[in-house]
Amino acid sequence: RNLLDMDTFSKSDPVVVLFVQGSGSSEWKEFGRTEVIDNTLNPDFVRKFVLDYYFEEKQNLRFDVGPLRSHGAVLGVQDFLGQAFVALGEVIGSQRGRLERALTGVPGKRCGTILLLAEELSNCRDIVTMQLCANKLDKKDFFGKSDPFLVFYRSNEDGTFTICHKTEVVKNTLNPVWQPFTIPVRALCNGDYDRTVKIDVYDWDRDGSHDFIGEFATSYRELSRAQSQFTVYEVLNPRKKCKKKKYVNSGTVTLLSFSVESEFTFVDYIRGGTQLNFTVAIDFTASNGMPSQPTSLHYASPYQLSAYALALKAVGEIIQDYDSDKLFPAYGFGAKVPPDGKISHQFPLNNNVDNPSCAGIEGVLESYLQSLRTVQLYGPTNFAPVINQVAGMAAQVTDGSQYHVLLIITDGVISDMLQTKEAIVTASALPMSIIIVGVGPAEFEAMEELDGDDVRVSSRGRYAERDIVQFVPFRDYVDDSGNQVLSMARLAKDVLAEIPEQLLSYMKTRDIKPRRADP
Repeated sequence: RNLLDMDTFSKSDPVVVLFVQGSGSSEWKEFGRTEVIDNTLNPDFVRKFVLDYYFEEKQNLRFDVGPLRSHGAVLGVQDFLGQAFVALGEVIGSQRGRLERALTGVPGKRCGTILLLAEELSNCRDIVTMQLCANKLDKKDFFGKSDPFLVFYRSNEDGTFTICHKTEVVKNTLNPVWQPFTIPVRALCNGDYDRTVKIDVYDWDRDGSHDFIGEFATSYRELSRAQSQFTVYEVLNPRKKCKKKKYVNSGTVTLLSFSVESEFTFVDYIRGGTQLNFTVAIDFTASNGMPSQPTSLHYASPYQLSAYALALKAVGEIIQDYDSDKLFPAYGFGAKVPPDGKISHQFPLNNNVDNPSCAGIEGVLESYLQSLRTVQLYGPTNFAPVINQVAGMAAQVTDGSQYHVLLIITDGVISDMLQTKEAIVTASALPMSIIIVGVGPAEFEAMEELDGDDVRVSSRGRYAERDIVQFVPFRDYVDDSGNQVLSMARLAKDVLAEIPEQLLSYMKTRDIKPRRADP
């Protein structure tokens, strides 16, 4: 909109060239360009750029605007119309996936603006729920009837088949009724509704040598017709058919029900207005060492940020794109705080109890460095107070419009394990996730336990409703080559990778659908 007019006898003929930056790299590479639109200062470009989107990565984009040379290159400085820098997450995180950014780059002139719109390509996100039963299957067991189960196969482009689902075994019957099951359409047929779906019927044997009863073939399109009528398939055994002249079939399978619903994605919720609220909690216990000493984990040299500051910056700079007000509550724990020197496990870094929010990640860093100068590092290392603090905020709005992410940065040995487990179990029912980054050389077995990837966290007989904790040790990301940018990009990628799934699991368990974005 309102581009500079560089042509003498007419308006400019603009084109937009998109450049992308690799993760942890400073080099820009051309990704693609729009069509040229002649003689206008307000072009609406039709050509779209299709990019892979990763929530956990900072995907930097650069848009250069200018006329095109005859041999295809964008014109030089004299005809340059401006450029804009933006992260893909900023576009997706903006209202309705629409972002307007001022063009810059021509000294002393207003270059107009560029409007960016992002939408997610539909990639067959439907999920099918179906139920089947069988009738008069062949008897395979010597002392009883069969123990039937079904195996579903998706056909591949090369004519081979890939297993995509197994039902449970129904014991000792020739007329089984299987439980309803759910499967993504892309797993069943890769989005091709007419692709063959092969279904084998087996008799289960304890030793794993299951007996083949028969097979039948169908397609997603054929299965979907069962929404209005029962569909009966003959189960055929090719070997029996060849041997016996009077062979009819090895039983039948009936599709009792078939329903389809859309699976929502992380982007659907963000576009629908869900805000990610980011809170930071930093470990101020004495085990970190005196901040003024180079051996301290809080020590910041004139040339390098501390491990705490690096971790905060790496994670925060990505999450802030999804928070419209860019105000982040930031707390410290495990220190004696002025004026009375009482130990606190959730003191605001900005020293404002009524409003602990800092403006942007830079504001959090500033308050963190200020706190290092005013508080006395002490102990113990208690997580529960700050987890309960954020859980209290998350409990106020549970309709899916707000989701909280708590980043805890710590040097290790946790003092209130039982209370922390209790806090996590309670928080797992709320719209929130917890990221823990461990800095320093300590062993972090307790953190691995809280992570809950292998065993769900429990407290007093109650199990966490969802896995909401992600833990990583900072030392795993310290690059020997000294490439700090790349190291921190990898750290952010790993700690944030589970957030979209955790958000979706909350929405799904509460049956919260994304709000429809206005057209």
